[in-house]
Amino acid sequence: MTSLTTGRPPVAVRAAAGLWIAAVALGAGETVIVVGSSQAGGNVLAGVLFRGAVYAAAILTTLRMRAGRRWARLALALVLGIVGTLSLVVEPISWLADGNSLSAATAGADLTWWAVAAARALHVAAVWAAVPLMFTARANAYFKPQG
Repeated sequence: MTSLTTGRPPVAVRAAAGLWIAAVALGAGETVIVVGSSQAGGNVLAGVLFRGAVYAAAILTTLRMRAGRRWARLALALVLGIVGTLSLVVEPISWLADGNSLSAATAGADLTWWAVAAARALHVAAVWAAVPLMFTARANAYFKPQG
C-alpha cells in the first residue's frame, strides 16, 4: 500500500525533490547546449523527444515522491538513480577506457565542451545527493504505509 501521508514532507524529502528537479533542469540544459551546437548528431528530434519524455516522467514521479508515494521513491532511486546515472557516465568512462586522455580532451575543449561537462557533473551530483536523502530516517517514516 502506498503512503497516504498528510502534512508537509520532511526536510530531507523536500530537499531530495528539489535536487531531482535541479537534475532535470541540468539535463534539459545539457540537451539545449548540445542541440544548439554542432555536437548534435544522428536523429536530433528523436533524441530530444526521448529526453523530453524522460524529463516529464521524472518531474511527475518527483512530485509523487514528494507527496509520499513509496513507488515513486523506489522508481527514482532505481530507474534514475542507477540506470540514469549509468547512462550519463558510460560514455565518458568508455572514452577513457579506450585510452583517451582527460588532459588531451580539456586542452582542446571549447566553451560548449565545458558547459556540457559542467551540466553533466552537476546533474550526476544532484542525483547522488537526492537518492540518500530519500532514505533518511525521517524520510523512511514519511513513506511508511498507513494503518
